[in-house]
Amino acid sequence: MSLATVAAVILAGSVAGCLGSLLGIGGGVFLVPFLNVGLGLDFKIAMAISLMTVIATSSVVSAGTAGRQLINLRLGMLLEIASSIGGLLAGITVHRLTNRTLGLWFAIVTAAIAVIMMSRRERRNVLDAGVDPGTLGGRFYDDESGRDVSYRVKRMPLAMLTSLTAGAVSGSLGIGGGILKVPVLNAWCGVPMRAAAATSALMIGVTAVSSVPLQYARGYIDPPMAAAAVLGVLAGSRAGFWFGGKARVKWLKILMACVLAAVSALYFVKSFR
Repeated sequence: MSLATVAAVILAGSVAGCLGSLLGIGGGVFLVPFLNVGLGLDFKIAMAISLMTVIATSSVVSAGTAGRQLINLRLGMLLEIASSIGGLLAGITVHRLTNRTLGLWFAIVTAAIAVIMMSRRERRNVLDAGVDPGTLGGRFYDDESGRDVSYRVKRMPLAMLTSLTAGAVSGSLGIGGGILKVPVLNAWCGVPMRAAAATSALMIGVTAVSSVPLQYARGYIDPPMAAAAVLGVLAGSRAGFWFGGKARVKWLKILMACVLAAVSALYFVKSFR
């Protein structure tokens, strides 16, 4: 790689890490298009490198939110069973899919989630702190309202199915399963945006670990490129974590929808050329 390419990958990784930690989606939704469309890498190589950065984003955000009660460990570990199965299955089968099929699948998934986030941008899912959150719910201090809040988890079968699908999406597209889990947990399962993002950030790293060894064994991971991307993601994740604590939830949802819509449009155009 030339020095200019290294610098570009580090910068792209920084942006991806910032978006990933802000929204709990891993950042691959930005990094994969940059590596694939911008630098001309094969989709499977871009996907595998992105999975490496998902692990980095997960580590930074999970460490930063520890002690703030935003991560729902019980819910996350239960859903991670389904996510890991989906990630493993995708890691085994992704090499059989064409780049055009993967790109079109990428576009459809991102478009659908953008619509969901915009339709639910005003929903907050918080209850008074004194309300019993139930077995899988939780409590945390909400910076936006300035008080302790509780939430209950609803529709667990939907959450498990989404996690299985998210694991498959992560393993096949390299974008981190949070792109599905965060919107669904927030929109239909009663989990506030900040808690959903923090819990997802923990989960996406574990899901990526189930797929990365398979991608490395097939030669899809370029170590120098992956190292540059991870360096950028580590820096960007810290910046995104800082901004995320100060941003309003409504604007985080709008930002997420805009990013997803732009990426979806790019891949729809690319798939039908």
